[in-house]
Amino acid sequence: MAAASSCSSGVLFGSRENGAFLAQFDGLRQVEKMHMPLAPTKPQGRVSTSAPKCRTIKAMASPAVSAPKRETDPKKRTVITGQGLVSVFGSDIDTFYNRLLEGESGITLIDRFDASSYSVRFAGQIRDFSSTGYIDGKSDRRLDDCWRYGMVAGKKALEDANLGPEALESLDKTRIGVIVGTGMGGLTAFSAGVESLVQKGYKKISPFFIPYSITNMGSALLAIDTGLMGPNYSISTACATANYCFYAAANHIRRGEADIMVVGGTEAAVMPVGVGGFIACRALSQRNDEPHRASRPWDKNRDGFVMGEGAGVLIMESLESALKRGAPIIAEYLGGAVTCDAHHMTDPRSDGLGVSSCITKSLEDAGVSPEEVNYVNAHATSTLAGDLAEFNAIKKVFGKNTSEMKINGTKERHPNSMIGHGLGAAGGLEAIATIKAINTGWLHPTINQDDLEPAVTIDTVPNVKKKHEVNVAISNSFGFGGHNSVVVFAPYNP
Repeated sequence: MAAASSCSSGVLFGSRENGAFLAQFDGLRQVEKMHMPLAPTKPQGRVSTSAPKCRTIKAMASPAVSAPKRETDPKKRTVITGQGLVSVFGSDIDTFYNRLLEGESGITLIDRFDASSYSVRFAGQIRDFSSTGYIDGKSDRRLDDCWRYGMVAGKKALEDANLGPEALESLDKTRIGVIVGTGMGGLTAFSAGVESLVQKGYKKISPFFIPYSITNMGSALLAIDTGLMGPNYSISTACATANYCFYAAANHIRRGEADIMVVGGTEAAVMPVGVGGFIACRALSQRNDEPHRASRPWDKNRDGFVMGEGAGVLIMESLESALKRGAPIIAEYLGGAVTCDAHHMTDPRSDGLGVSSCITKSLEDAGVSPEEVNYVNAHATSTLAGDLAEFNAIKKVFGKNTSEMKINGTKERHPNSMIGHGLGAAGGLEAIATIKAINTGWLHPTINQDDLEPAVTIDTVPNVKKKHEVNVAISNSFGFGGHNSVVVFAPYNP
């Protein structure tokens, strides 16, 4: 049995007569840059003297188990038969990945609203988005962008899986479900509703205020539009959202509750309240003079993440269903896991225990040994504490079995450094990038990596794409609140 120390630090809340106030915040931007050893025995970091006392977390060693065994039942094997996305690089899968491979940056100055007075004035803002052919004009004008992105990505994924309207009519729709999550929900709709209340009174609040704000509406609207009557809900675990959705959807298929699931994440938080809120959290890079170079995972000069937006959706399907209807099989989902750091609202555990246990559990669920994994699509958001905590956890799980391993970050290195951190959509976009790596044999680079942290000893594909045949890949996503999620993908082998 191993023990790990856990201390709360960073955000502390006190109370006044008129409510709560922010007493202290060190947060994601460390006041002093600290050296983090590869395998620290004690948490490293700045801890407030007013913080609660440290707790000891006991981690029980897993019992000895036999060699991993992958699922063989075609009713339970889960394959990927379609993909759809909306991104700063557009809505075409191949274009999206090709631009990632070339190391292009989609990060620009914000012009959707006047951000001239903001301390952060850039993001992965989507421009020239069109929902033509996917959402009718009347609904399109009313919908929050969060739901527009999710609807288009979801329908594109269905098309990619040969599940257009005619094909769906021939299937049992009660066995096709939807789980499209979001971290923030309809933030523009919510902000507009509050503004109406404050400026004009409650009678001027739109009747769409509540429906278009709540986080379950992405799944609901897609199901209403397509008639899919299977399991339907949303999950909201901040930036880990989409991976949580993949994990939940696969379990519905494994339990025999669904044959097909439309799954992923959507987000549209590049707006005044969204950007302002993350600035208040001190989570964002402030490289306003060179936004295209702001996101730099594992680089010594990283200073926070870059906001992005969009949607990423997969069609997950039982192998039996996919073979029966002759569906295109793109990859196989082998397993996944979710855990919690139980540590702090925004800061990761420095010992990486929550992450390392999540990776281990995901491999157990997938029937995969650590030696089989040779590609990690990391969370890698370019924060000072988060990048090294994640790397330490990866090293803890895989140990010396990393000579042939490649690790990159779609958020920072491609989604983040190139398209921005998609928050609730990030895991969906990263899953698509991971699957494209499996299909093409090319890994997109981690751009803006000029001065690598010396503790990072795995090949991070710096600045230039690399040819790499993926055997088994894992994709990590972690969110505020200590939510950890890992999903495992591999090439489909009959």
